[in-house]
Amino acid sequence: MLVAAPTGSGKTLAAFLAAIDHLVRRGVENPLPDETLVVYVSPLKALSNDIHKNLSVPLAGIRAELEALELPHVDIRILDRTGDTPQVDRAGMRRRPPHIVVTTPESLYVLLGSESGRKMLATTRTVIVDEIHALSRRSRAFSSAAGATIASSSTPAISVHAILRSRCRRRRSKR
Repeated sequence: MLVAAPTGSGKTLAAFLAAIDHLVRRGVENPLPDETLVVYVSPLKALSNDIHKNLSVPLAGIRAELEALELPHVDIRILDRTGDTPQVDRAGMRRRPPHIVVTTPESLYVLLGSESGRKMLATTRTVIVDEIHALSRRSRAFSSAAGATIASSSTPAISVHAILRSRCRRRRSKR
């Protein structure tokens, strides 16, 4: 799926909501497995803002709604994996993988280059690539590695959500 729309229109939120919906529905029926199921890749340094607005806030609302409906709590673990991630968090990620990994192209490339990273990512069902147009210009290594990994994955059904900022221009009407 490719989502293309102007900046600020909710593309990232839409992709996250689809992934969160799947995780919550699955988690209400049975506890979620200790596996990475969603990978979000963004070249932007402002990942923490994206994550707060498009992931943490919706998850808090969903938790409150589940409680109000007296449905089971669904524990969805998230880890922001960048070059700044402390070693203790990286080790914890290998022991108990997060359900959602948030990362940059460079860090994903490092994960794909390690046996433990590939093992963790092998269970991924959804990949959300934000600002894909910037990735294609910026990182051939990322594009090649991600494409090869997705193509050769033993995962039967990976859903890739690419988010492209559309540069919409208003035409001025001539009077």
